[in-house]
Amino acid sequence: MTNNDVLRRVRYIFDLNDSTMIEIFALADFTVTEEQVSAWLKKDEDDTFLKLNDTALAVFLNGFIIYKRGKRDGEQPEPEKQLNNNIVFQKLRIALNLKTDDILAIFQLVELQLSNHELSALFRKPGNKNYRECKDQILRNFLLGLQRQVRPNHSDSASEL
Repeated sequence: MTNNDVLRRVRYIFDLNDSTMIEIFALADFTVTEEQVSAWLKKDEDDTFLKLNDTALAVFLNGFIIYKRGKRDGEQPEPEKQLNNNIVFQKLRIALNLKTDDILAIFQLVELQLSNHELSALFRKPGNKNYRECKDQILRNFLLGLQRQVRPNHSDSASEL
């Protein structure tokens, strides 16, 4: 999944408007304009589309954690320079304060069966022997299940994203 896809889906799932998106970036001490946010949310084919880099998405996800849970004491985390699906999934899990059972229930909404062990492997450090790469399909299904949980009366249509 591209960074822009993740941003569009999170925006849709939580019904975030442009000013809220700018506020979320600001919570992580990052200034963006409404034009930048709008360009990041455009479809890839659009002439004004702007590719969202890993650092900007990491900043947004860090801001989203603060937006959902409040600022933690002490030094704030530095945004990652390189993201992968495991990190994105982990940040969403933290922001939404999801436990293993919560995540498994979200996957059941899209009829994806994962065991506790398979799920925990996605959240391990890359050097761990039980680490497992989070493929696009898993992250996409998690976001779709989350959408079904948060916005149950809305269509699953990708054209809305």
